[in-house]
Amino acid sequence: MKSVEEVDAWAQRAHAGQVDKIGVPYVEHVRAVAAGLVPFGDELVMAGLLHDVLEDTDTTAGDLLGAGVPARVVEIVEAVTHRPGQAYEERIRRITGDPLATLVKIADNAHNSRPDRAAGLSADLRERLAAKYRTARATLWAAADRRDVEAIVRAVNPALLVELDEGR
Repeated sequence: MKSVEEVDAWAQRAHAGQVDKIGVPYVEHVRAVAAGLVPFGDELVMAGLLHDVLEDTDTTAGDLLGAGVPARVVEIVEAVTHRPGQAYEERIRRITGDPLATLVKIADNAHNSRPDRAAGLSADLRERLAAKYRTARATLWAAADRRDVEAIVRAVNPALLVELDEGR
């Protein structure tokens, strides 16, 4: 798998039948994350498409490598993947150790924070997630170049531009 199209097809198959918290096919989330990474090149787009595949499917890093996914893409996907027993805040700090994984997580956070997605959640869950994502953004955005953050946010969730302007 050396092309974005092949990776997109893999993501489509891997997430087939999965839906997000508001009932939208899960592949739409990974595609939205990937779309925010287009300015950074094909490897980051691939990482965006695959960012949840190790966590949410039976796919392994070895499967990805065996299918021809570039090793650096697999490293980024592994970097953003939840590790059992690791607190969310610790995971975010760990991710910021890899500048490219940081960009993927910024795009993921931005898409998860979209007002149209949050509107479909219960008020309690919406508030809990908003606080969680806001706290994560403070760490993620501080670890990345402002221009990169702005490019991602503009593409994935323009509503966050106000927060970006207020925070930096």
